[in-house]
Amino acid sequence: MRKVIFVVLAALAVGGCTVRTTDPDGGPRSPVHIQVSHPPADDKPGTTATPGSESAPTPDPTPTPRRAAPAPPAPVLWSRGDSGRDVRELQARLHQVAWLYDGPTGSYDDLTENAVKGFQGKRGLPRTGRTDTVTWQRLLRMTHEPGQWELYLTGGQPAAYPDPRCLRGRVLCISKSSRTLRWMIDGRTVSTVAVRFGSQYTPTREGVFSVYWKSRHHVSTLYDSPMPYAMFFSGGQAVHYSADFAARGYGGASHGCVNVRDETAIAAIFAEVSTGDKVVIYW
Repeated sequence: MRKVIFVVLAALAVGGCTVRTTDPDGGPRSPVHIQVSHPPADDKPGTTATPGSESAPTPDPTPTPRRAAPAPPAPVLWSRGDSGRDVRELQARLHQVAWLYDGPTGSYDDLTENAVKGFQGKRGLPRTGRTDTVTWQRLLRMTHEPGQWELYLTGGQPAAYPDPRCLRGRVLCISKSSRTLRWMIDGRTVSTVAVRFGSQYTPTREGVFSVYWKSRHHVSTLYDSPMPYAMFFSGGQAVHYSADFAARGYGGASHGCVNVRDETAIAAIFAEVSTGDKVVIYW
């Protein structure tokens, strides 16, 4: 028995006093076990770990906001120096909202430019004086479409074709439809002016007449009103200059006379017309 115990102790002395254990899978396990941890699969270089979490990604830098591109300027329809029927309508509409008192003339002049600037400034639009699409649309909403004689409030309308009775001799050829007077010699038009006529209660007579009396500084005895450059053709009816026509345009009417608003033009015609020259008034 003592021999058996001695043999066992000798075997332990040779093999050491450490008891080997096995891994969970049954393999031998070394006495010193070092466990190496690996980062999670979704960790990326440049991330910084924070206490209490496996990892925290570094936030991306804040993107710089892009400035919105400035809106392109509205297209310009008309500006100073333009002319034509569209400009005349613009002027008529500006007249309706009391931004333009002269005209319409059909020419985009300094008065029209200043009127557009005033209209734009009143409504918070850029004061360019040029009529762009934004200005035009705003004006359209505030006005009505002008009629024929709003467009030609102070004249400038095309003259009607001469009546056949105007094609021979020296004639004051006066059209009621186009509201124009042509001074003609043997079928050739020397000059053309805008005119207005009497109201429905005091209409201007129509037909063929002749100038029977000229009076440079005439004053009406019936209405006590000036009638300069008067050329009488039928009773008390005459062709003459009218300051009222020059100021009010077709907003008024005569008492039967043919009014002319252009004083320079009527002065020149008065100087050329002679007593006995023909007057034709027609539609």
